[in-house]
Amino acid sequence: MKIAVVGIGAVGGLLAARLAGSGHRVSALARGATLQALRADGLRLRSAAGESVQRIEASDAAAELGVQDLVIVALKGQALPDAAASLRPLLGPETIVMPAMNGVPWWFLAAASDAGAAVEPLHSVDPGGRIGAAIELPRVLGCVVHLTCSSPAPAVVQHGFGERLIVGEPRGGGSERCAAVCAALAGAGFHAEASADIRRDLWYKLWGNMTMNPVSALTGALTDRILDDPQVRAFILLTMAEAAEIGARVGCPIEQSGEARMAVTRELGGFRTSMLQDAQAGRSIELDALVGAVHEIGRRVGVATPNIGTLLGLTRLMAQERGLYPR
Repeated sequence: MKIAVVGIGAVGGLLAARLAGSGHRVSALARGATLQALRADGLRLRSAAGESVQRIEASDAAAELGVQDLVIVALKGQALPDAAASLRPLLGPETIVMPAMNGVPWWFLAAASDAGAAVEPLHSVDPGGRIGAAIELPRVLGCVVHLTCSSPAPAVVQHGFGERLIVGEPRGGGSERCAAVCAALAGAGFHAEASADIRRDLWYKLWGNMTMNPVSALTGALTDRILDDPQVRAFILLTMAEAAEIGARVGCPIEQSGEARMAVTRELGGFRTSMLQDAQAGRSIELDALVGAVHEIGRRVGVATPNIGTLLGLTRLMAQERGLYPR
């Protein structure tokens, strides 16, 4: 496949390196220090198996890369509204766009409605509907990322643990294109699964990390310390209960208890969430996709969200004071 990866950070870099290593024609849309590093030294992937280097085409202009079979978008959610229109040169009549991003995607509510794109955009993640206008819903394949990785330097990726990627049609069901993308990912060493209900898979992951991420950014604590504090744990359970009620009203019910979900996370030991990594590095945080969108959807479906609102407000204020979120 001819594949362009937009955003060569941790997840995007891992996907690009693995797919290029398995024989696909991979290019990168990048800029600044990352673009310079890709051109000078290639894309470096470090893991328990050692280090590999992939030389891939890289540009800061989509027109130079041309029309693709698959475009993987691995930007931070807050960067996509401004970048979406610039991706048009990558898109041909059959091009698939697969966001590999955290949180609630811009298409989440539109995919659940017969009205499709006519649904009011989620202002928290797609202000003004700019993403939906640039990337039409029929192009989209949903993706849920279940693995850990980091980017300690431009165009350098460190894979932690996990290989699981869940891929599915936004409106549910199976398709040939979903099977083809899963096959490409599996050939690159990932545990790729085709989902019959990707919205539900997205909401389940969100339910687990929409609390751990901002709490870790607020406190600087690793996940084990967060879950071992009884007061913090109680607050997280209340917040998760609100998110579960919202999920039930938008067709994404959760059958697991909050306590059981916490137990799964606790078994992983202490680790830094992606939001904590961003906060410590002075990078803007993905607060809107992880918490703001849940708060917005809660209002639309009539679920009271005092704990989600508290978490959103506290984290937003902390991030604004540190220059990690716009005022």
